Amino acid sequence: MAAFPTQFAALEPYADWALPSEADRYGKRITSTMDELQEFYDAAFPLLDSSTEYLQGAPIDGISDEDRNLLWLFSSLITVSFPIECWRQPTVPDSGPASIDVTVEPRP
Repeated sequence: MAAFPTQFAALEPYADWALPSEADRYGKRITSTMDELQEFYDAAFPLLDSSTEYLQGAPIDGISDEDRNLLWLFSSLITVSFPIECWRQPTVPDSGPASIDVTVEPRP
């Protein structure tokens, strides 16, 4: 079974980035290499506009698994963007150990 809607099949190799929580996405980011982050970014970023347009037409109530996975994947892209575009490392520069504690997660 496909993880994403058909028109986003090119993202299937990155289905492991479709993570439901900010903590999960942050954990994957800091345990990934820069090469892995760059590969994911290079595959997903060109599809950002088309996925945003697609998801704007998706129902929130009763969202399909494929659409939810696409939403989560692009949430991961946001988490990866600063390390790629600014820091050139998975962690925040000069911050020492860091964590994100989210007390409330948004509903899909």
